[in-house]
Parts: sequence; C-alpha cells; structure tokens
Amino acid sequence: MDFTFTEEQQAAVEAAKAVFSDVTPDAVPSPALTPRAVAEDLDRPLWARLAAADLLGITLAPEHGGAGLDPVALCLVLRESARVLARVPLLETSAVALTVERYAHPRTATALLPRVTRGELVLTAATQGRTGHEPAAHAVTAHRDETGWTLDGLQTAVPWAHRADIIAAPARTTEGGTVLALLPRAHDGLGLTDQYSTHGELLAELRLDAVHLDDTDLIDTDGAWELLRDILTTGTCALALGLGEAVLAMTSQYTGKREQFGHPVATFQAVAVQAADRYIDLRAMEATLWQAAWRLSSDTHGPLPAAGDIAVAKIWASEGVRRVVQTAQHLHGGFGADTDYPLHRYHAWAKHLELSLGPAAAHEEALGDLLAAHPLD
Repeated sequence: MDFTFTEEQQAAVEAAKAVFSDVTPDAVPSPALTPRAVAEDLDRPLWARLAAADLLGITLAPEHGGAGLDPVALCLVLRESARVLARVPLLETSAVALTVERYAHPRTATALLPRVTRGELVLTAATQGRTGHEPAAHAVTAHRDETGWTLDGLQTAVPWAHRADIIAAPARTTEGGTVLALLPRAHDGLGLTDQYSTHGELLAELRLDAVHLDDTDLIDTDGAWELLRDILTTGTCALALGLGEAVLAMTSQYTGKREQFGHPVATFQAVAVQAADRYIDLRAMEATLWQAAWRLSSDTHGPLPAAGDIAVAKIWASEGVRRVVQTAQHLHGGFGADTDYPLHRYHAWAKHLELSLGPAAAHEEALGDLLAAHPLD
C-alpha cells in the first residue's frame, strides 16, 4: 500500500483543521463523568460549519452533493475532530449515509443524502458496540408481511438517538439474514429511554414495538450491514488515534514545563521512556488504521479479507488509546484529574472509545478465526 495522501485527501484535512480550529474541549461543563453534566444536544453551530465546508458528505457522490472521496479521507477528518473532542455525530452520519448511497433504494438515497450534505439531517446507527461480526443484539427481529416489514426488539447505547432524524438499526430476519432498517426517530412504536455513557454523553435504549416500515425504508441487500459496521469500527480507530495524539502532545507540553529538582521532568529517564512507549503505540495505531481504511477504499485483495486488517487496527486502537491516557494521567500527577484541565475529558472519551471497540482479546480471536479460514502460504 501507499501511505501518501492524495491532494484531495490533504485538502479535506486542511478544511477540517479550519473548522475545528476554535473548538475547545475544556469548554464543556464539568465534571464530565456525571450524567447531564454535558449538553444533551450536539454542537449545532459546528455541524453547520461542517456542512458549509462540504465535510458532511465527504464520501458521497457529487450527484448527492458530496465530495466523492474515500474512507481514508473520512478517517483523516475524524482524526482532526477527535483532537478537540468535537461533539458531533460525524462518524455515525457519514457511515450511515455511505451505506444508504451504496445499498438503499435509489428513491431513498435521493430523498435523504442531499439533505445530509447540507446539514439538514442527522443520522446515527444502533449497533450496540462495534466489536462483533454480527449485530451485537439479535433481539431486534424483522418479519416480512404483505405491505413491508414489522420490527420488534431493542438496542442499547445508541449514540445521538435523541437528536438524530434517522436511526439505522440491524435486525435479524426469520430466515436468518441481517437487514438494516432506516427508522425515523418520530415513528409509531419506536421508544427511546435515556442512558449515559462513560464520558457523560446522552445515549438511548431503542425499543421497537411492532414498528412497520415500507420496503424503501429497509435495506435487505447483502453487504449493507457489513459496510456500516466496518466504517464505524475503522472510524472509531481514527477517533482513538486523534485523541491519543492530542493527549501525548498535552503530556509533552506539561512535562517540558513542570520542574522537579531544578529540571523539567521530561528530562528524567523514567518519564522519557514512558512517553517514547506511547509514541510507539500511536505509530502502530496509525499504520494499522491506514491499512484498514485503505482496504475499505480499494479493491485490492490481501492474504486475508479486509476484516483481518480491521481487526488488527481495533487491537492496537483499543489497547493503545488506554495506555496513552493512563500514562498521561500518571505523568500529570493529580493535575490530570482536575476538572478545570481538559485531560479529564480526554480520559473519559478514551474510555468510551475503548469500550466501543471492545477488548483486544475478542479481536485477536476473530483474527485467529480468519487465519484458520484463510491459511497464509
């Protein structure tokens, strides 16, 4: 693979940096780990600026108002958003929109996607974690009837559900397949119950009670759920990378100024070695992220399916982001726990991302299964 970014991808990064330049993560009320301590709505002014910069449809085709770029470009923008803990559903909206463009009924795509790129619609996904190879909760079922589909069940920990216009939810059919329902938030039989994440953000338990959808509101094409899952997981790895890079930079600045025994603590061998180890973590996270995003962006066949590269990226991201913030807290001393200092926000978000990705052991097991099914020569 070639790690060199194209001019279009680099332009997307510059546009993202300009949009996120005035976002301050420590502007959120504290303490951040307490439910209702953060604003329950997304950052609407920032969402409008993302739309004006043509970043909400970055992977969509020009006929839908998009930029026609690939998942690598999306991950580059997500990395910039995570550096400042931007409170917008950029990943969820982008992942669902790309899935709709590729697999939904053309009439559905035409009706939704131009409004997404203009910032008029917010999309999210009810995937209850991004760790597995199947929908995490098979409690959602979809039954075919004479006029469409009927869905019952629940999904938990749905991000931005209270503010999203459309919620994409995977469901298991009676035949054993997986379909993807596009649920309007205000729909008969759909209920939302408040939940809160480890970083204090409002989530929702999604309950479906005989929810009826037309054929155009449900995607039953093979590959739709897999694409949504893969974009969400790879994008979460990009968020972990951006957050980790911001935290390491914050730690470097602090230890370079903090003096002990007349010297900056950054000059002490124990501090320098820990920082170097975290730098190595970040470089491994970066290399595996771009490998996974590149596989999603190209038709190139490797020794393993793209799921193998995504599993490796998740292993490094879930472990790496945890180690980076733990080391940052250690090297900051008690100062890192001060809610007037932004590190506590990054720590909380890192824990949320780690839990979203799932434990490295689960991904190692999945990778082992892929290796068993596709032996390397």
